[in-house]
Amino acid sequence: MTGKALLRALLMVMGLALAGLVLRVLGAVPGTDWVDAHVRDQGILGETLFLAVGAAALAAGMPRQAVAFLGGYAFGASVGTALALVAQLLGCAIAFYWARAVGRAWAERRLAGRFGKQLRPIVGILRENPFGAALALRLFPVGNNLALNLLAGMSGIAAAPFFLASAIGYVPQTIVFALLGKGVRVDGTWQLALSGVLLLGSIGLGIWLMRRHRAGRAVEQAPVE
Repeated sequence: MTGKALLRALLMVMGLALAGLVLRVLGAVPGTDWVDAHVRDQGILGETLFLAVGAAALAAGMPRQAVAFLGGYAFGASVGTALALVAQLLGCAIAFYWARAVGRAWAERRLAGRFGKQLRPIVGILRENPFGAALALRLFPVGNNLALNLLAGMSGIAAAPFFLASAIGYVPQTIVFALLGKGVRVDGTWQLALSGVLLLGSIGLGIWLMRRHRAGRAVEQAPVE
């Protein structure tokens, strides 16, 4: 892993810890007012609304960590993690199939030109091993969820292994940010501390995969961001 990427990963951990302290002091988080009014304590209706709005927001580019955070805030760590994972997969599928239906011909033209020189290695690895490459990319401590969804859809890879790898790769950071969301709501110091420890573990796994998997080396040369 390059020194620049490692620095960004460490800054992410420091930022998480600082964000937890700031949010506890402020007592307000963007999006929580809407969650308080329409999602929390609304039973199946609130859960359905969370899934629908979360999936749409993710398909449009909202960071998946934000959805996980709000899931933990609204439903607690365990239920929030589960619902956030479902929303993330729905958003992933929407972006993937939209790109496949609308953008594949455009992508093929772009990959043949100068712009494609940066993306061809990643596309080639995704086509060669959709599950392994997608899992490695999802577990990296840095990256862009929407960009990878669109790139995968446009590349024409098999959907099932990509979605399965995405589901597995989403788990670590989803748990981290759901714990952070719950910790902010209930003033839980141990949830904030545990989220930091888990994020460090996720970053360590991402670094290991980056060194071992060809997808990681391709990202170092042309980040999917």
